[in-house]
Formats: sequence, C-alpha cells, structure tokens
Amino acid sequence: MKVLYFHQHFSTPKGPGGIRSYGMARCLVDRGHKVTMVCGSHILSDTGLDGRYVNGQRRGFVNGIEVVEFDLAYSNSDSFFKRILVFLKYVFRALILVFTEKYDLVFATTTPLTAGIPGIVARWLRGKPFIFEVRDLWPELPKAMGVIKNPVVLYMMSMLEWTSYHSANHLIALSPGIAKGIQKRGINPESVTLIPNGCDLDIFDGRAKKWRPKGVKSSDLLVLFAGSHGPANGLSSVLDAAAELKERERNDIKFLLVGDGKLKPSLVSRALNERLDNVLFHKPVNKIKLAGLVCATDLGLQTLANIPAFYYGTSPNKFFDYISAGLPVLNNYPGWLSDMISENNCGFCVPPESASAFADALEKAANDRPALTIKGVNAKTLAVENFDRKIQSSKWVDVVELSFKKWKKTKL
Repeated sequence: MKVLYFHQHFSTPKGPGGIRSYGMARCLVDRGHKVTMVCGSHILSDTGLDGRYVNGQRRGFVNGIEVVEFDLAYSNSDSFFKRILVFLKYVFRALILVFTEKYDLVFATTTPLTAGIPGIVARWLRGKPFIFEVRDLWPELPKAMGVIKNPVVLYMMSMLEWTSYHSANHLIALSPGIAKGIQKRGINPESVTLIPNGCDLDIFDGRAKKWRPKGVKSSDLLVLFAGSHGPANGLSSVLDAAAELKERERNDIKFLLVGDGKLKPSLVSRALNERLDNVLFHKPVNKIKLAGLVCATDLGLQTLANIPAFYYGTSPNKFFDYISAGLPVLNNYPGWLSDMISENNCGFCVPPESASAFADALEKAANDRPALTIKGVNAKTLAVENFDRKIQSSKWVDVVELSFKKWKKTKL
C-alpha cells in the first residue's frame, strides 16, 4: 500500500516540533508500506531535507519516508492573514499531487483544518480512501479564543469541518473531547478511533547529555515549559506565579520557558519590567537536546488559557514529552489531563488563574523532594504502560490497514 500523507507541519526528531507524523510514517514503512509525506516549511520543523528547491519544492527520502517539502515558510508569529495565505498555497500545491501522484490511500492530519481538502478531493474525484486525523476542533477552538469572530468565516470553516468528517472513511481523534466533537457532527462512533499523542521513550531514556541553563543551580527547583508562546498557552499565569514566588522570597525556584511564538516578546518584556529574574527564556531546541534538558529538570508545566474548549479538546505534545522522561507535571486547567495526573499521582493540578495556588504547588514540590521523586516515577510508569509511541503507532497503522481493507471489499 502506498500512502499519500498530508501534514503541513511535519518534522523529524532533528527539529523542535512534534514528531507524531514521523513516528506514524516510520511504522508504516516498517510494516512494508510506502509513504509520501507532503509538508511545508515550518520555522520549528526539520523535514530532513536540505537540497535546493526546484519549482517551489524539494523531494527526497528521509529514513525510508519520501518527503515532498513545499517552499512555504510558516511561523506562529506571522499575521493571521499571512498564515491563511500559506495554508491556501499549501492546499493548491497539495491538490496538484492528488491528481499526479500514484497512491492507494490518502491520510491528512490537522492543523490547519484546510489539510482535509486534499483528502476530500481524493475521495470524491479520484475514488481513493481517505483517513482524517483531528488534532484540534475547528472552528470551535478559534471561536472560543476569540481569534476568529467573522460569522461568515466561522460558517465556512464549520462547513469545511463537516465535509472533511463526512468525506473520510475513518477518523482519528487525539483526545476524548475531540472524539466526542466529531461524533456530534453526525459521525458514527465506530468510524472514530481515539489515539492520543505518544511518548518517545527511546528519545527520553536518560542517555542524552543533561544540561541546565546558566543561572540555575543544581539545588534549584527547575520548572520547565517547552512549547509555543502563543495566546493559547496561558504563559501569563506562569509569570504571575513567578511574581508571587518573588514576593515570598523563594529564589530557589526557577522557571525556564523554551520555545517561540507570537507572545514571546511581550512575555520577555514583562519579565524584565517586573524584574522577574527567576524566569529564564530559551530558544527552541530539537528533541535530542530537549531530552537532555528534561532529564535535568524537576517539574514540567502544562499550561493553557482558561478556555473550556481546551479542557478535553487538546492533546499537547509537551505533556507526553515530560512523562516520557519521568518528569512530574503541573497542570493549571481542568480536563482529561488533569484527571489523569490526579489519578496517577504524577504531578500537581491547580485551578486556572490562581497565582497563589500555582506558587503553593511549586513550594510544596521544592520542600518535599522525595514526594516529587515518587510523582516522577509514577509519570514514567504512566508513559510506559499507556502511551508508548511504538504501541500507539502500531495501533494507528492497524487502523489504516483495516480501513484500506474495508474500502477494497466495497470495490469487489
């Protein structure tokens, strides 16, 4: 079977971005299938290709995966309209491949939602089976955040969402809330499979060189956030907690924010203005270097803006990276991850927008290191027993193969 795989923000472990699609594609290759990965150029991605672009694209094999990379630079810091333009350019070029490539099945994963368009076209105009993976519920999330308010745009996105779901032979959801959201659009639950993000246990296995940034002592409680610095990530709550700890004179607790994003300049400015020298910022790092940092860290931060749509409708990469390394997690919003942390005693759950509760949890972590160590062991156990990337990838390939077999039977 040859799979035409559309993921605009694809990355290998050499980049700082998520590597779910890399793991899934590699599993397909290991099972004897062929994969053509179609992607763009994201500032936080490393596709594994370094050759020259010819006619706006470059192509090559990366660890058995054929990668087609369009010369379409993208950053979360770009303006809304610039990002929309990049999305549309990607779709246009992707559609050319839909009609020119030889393949048996199309797989497309969000974000953005427009990633489903090549699959829709392949299903109805080329008669190919289409599997759609939903990482976020659109337009529900941008509407809840107030990012998109135009009713016409929201309606068009809602129709694209409905069409993508109803065109797909099967759908994969990354969280319980996403699965329910898909079903609410009239999709049979049997056509939806929940496969959350996974843990890269072979990367976060403790072999990477451990490191801490300058200014952080070995005795300090190092608290890490590794991810995008955007409106959705709720990092103002981290600075609020840092300010609270400064007032309490807890100079032994340090925050490290690794990543980039639209709000990073304003966060850095605020930290400087308020003299929050307990907050450090670092540029994005690839998975290998991140593994060394995480293994030298005491606590991971899973923060989001206090928006109910996030509670069950997200599956953050960073959470799974943390527990892969046996790092306990502090979570600041309710939902399925908060429930998981509480049930498995692998971190702390604090109410949204409460700097005092946030600071209390960090003081508790700093004051009782043996208890924190136990939470870390529990986090590792959770990762190994429930979210091993290899097991998740194998389950994903099972779904793809079964969907293809069902489709072939309908053609007999």
